[in-house]
Amino acid sequence: MAITSIYLTIDRPLGPLVDTTPASRPQKVALPGRFVTLVPVGPEHAPDLFAATCGPANDPFWTYMFSGPFPTLSAFQDHIVTLATSTDPTHFTIISHATSKPAGLLSLMRIEPAHRVCEVGNILYGPALQRTPGATEAVHLLGRYVFEELGYRRWEWKCDALNAPSRRAAQRFGFKPEGLFRQHLIVKGRSRDTAWFSVVDGEWAVVGGGMEEWLEEGNFDGEGRQRRGLEEVRAGVAGKLKGQ
Repeated sequence: MAITSIYLTIDRPLGPLVDTTPASRPQKVALPGRFVTLVPVGPEHAPDLFAATCGPANDPFWTYMFSGPFPTLSAFQDHIVTLATSTDPTHFTIISHATSKPAGLLSLMRIEPAHRVCEVGNILYGPALQRTPGATEAVHLLGRYVFEELGYRRWEWKCDALNAPSRRAAQRFGFKPEGLFRQHLIVKGRSRDTAWFSVVDGEWAVVGGGMEEWLEEGNFDGEGRQRRGLEEVRAGVAGKLKGQ
């Protein structure tokens, strides 16, 4: 019997059939929210972004980024021009509604429409945005765009395995850990192990619904402090959906 025919007689497990229609590519669009709005990054954002994210006090925020820190506005402006011309990654500026000024950056990257997979990355929040509702809303706005408008089935979060704040943030937002890619990259001359996380489309109702409910006005007191944490809210959403 030919080897090929032997292979054909063996019962081999296969994954489920899925819709093979490609997802749409991200566009340079505005994504408005209650606390922040995501807009396509542009050169006009450079001065405010430099003030928000650069300077000696902010240099540690660039430790795990692929670029930076930037010592001068001129160097940073060149960087922003490069970001603005890119389509993969597609970069967004986070505009704070409190100040009407740019407060941070994030992007969609490693975009694979045929497999309906993309990644959120290049996340950089200035101090004024960190630990605020707007920081969570920025991720929610991008996730809603990825799953509900563009039609992706998997959304990834990757970070340097030594970047503990990023790992904690991924899991707080509802991304599930998938393991470690050892010696995955060389970044700024140093070896990087990469921690992988993801949300898949079947989880978005809970993950996205949890963020949306957490962001509701009633979840914050008069001083802007949360009444319930995101993980607690997400667990409640999961329970309600399970009971339906």
